[in-house]
Amino acid sequence: MKKILFAVMAVAAIGFTSCGNKTQAVPVDEVDSVAVVDSVASAAADATISALSEQLEAKDATKLQEVVEAVKAKVAELVKTNPEIAKEYVAKVQSFLKENADKVKAVVGDNAAVAAAVAAVANVEPQSVVDGLIQSVGDAATDAKDAAEAAVNEKVDEAKAAAEQKAEDVKDAAKQKANEAIDNAANDAKKALGL
Repeated sequence: MKKILFAVMAVAAIGFTSCGNKTQAVPVDEVDSVAVVDSVASAAADATISALSEQLEAKDATKLQEVVEAVKAKVAELVKTNPEIAKEYVAKVQSFLKENADKVKAVVGDNAAVAAAVAAVANVEPQSVVDGLIQSVGDAATDAKDAAEAAVNEKVDEAKAAAEQKAEDVKDAAKQKANEAIDNAANDAKKALGL
């Protein structure tokens, strides 16, 4: 009897143990979102890298600066849709710029403006770029909200002042009418008395 009891307990213990040790599968949504982020960032980065390569081959510092400025605009655009895509995009573009640093230096030469533009993209942590853009967008949104509140408050104050003025005008008009009525009644009383 004890042997049967121990056998049943052993089977139950094995059953409980095997239930708790199952490997959890990664949800499909998570895998898909990572793939989408990488795919969108890669497509955008490939287009930018192609434009950068073109300008490096042409050795045109001015056009190179324009492409680098377009990188900042693209990051701002991507931040609005998905900051992770923007971060991945910046990382890919930075990787290209770092791999081709010698070519970039040869094209940039001693042009400080172009060198600063390239350095602003190439030497900054991708998360910092994204955070900075998010902060500036947040600041702009806060400024817009504050401006809207100020405009609403100004309109409320104007309406309140107009209502107070209207009430004052009505009060003055009523007072004037009452005074006129009193004067007319007094005149009528004088006439009746023959004065």
